Amino acid sequence: MGFAVLLALLLIAGAVVARRRWGRARDLSDVSDLDAEADANRWVVRLGGSLSALDVRTPAGVDVGASAGVDVIAAQALTAAAERLRTARDELATARTAAQYALVARTAVEGLAHVRAARTSLGLDQAEADGLMRIG
Repeated sequence: MGFAVLLALLLIAGAVVARRRWGRARDLSDVSDLDAEADANRWVVRLGGSLSALDVRTPAGVDVGASAGVDVIAAQALTAAAERLRTARDELATARTAAQYALVARTAVEGLAHVRAARTSLGLDQAEADGLMRIG
């Protein structure tokens, strides 16, 4: 009797684990390669647009001596964002699967985080930058 109960519990546990793994695999396969490519491309374009909209200059009304450190931080953040953009574009050119396109999107979102840091350092309006960080 004890053996039958133990066997039943093991079978139930195995079924639960198999169902969860099958569900995860199915979630990844529900995204077509074309949908994943479009999503990745959207993030790369968004990063490029965010970078082109920024310029590392002294914000209006800020003392030049006080802003020197701010500009260095912003320049470093923008350099990191530009590196992510180059990497994302290179990855996008060679990506063929949904997983590869997800990596492209993740790289572009990292770049957007650097853009947000630069905007913060420059004292620019964050309302627009907050929209950049939302995925989906």
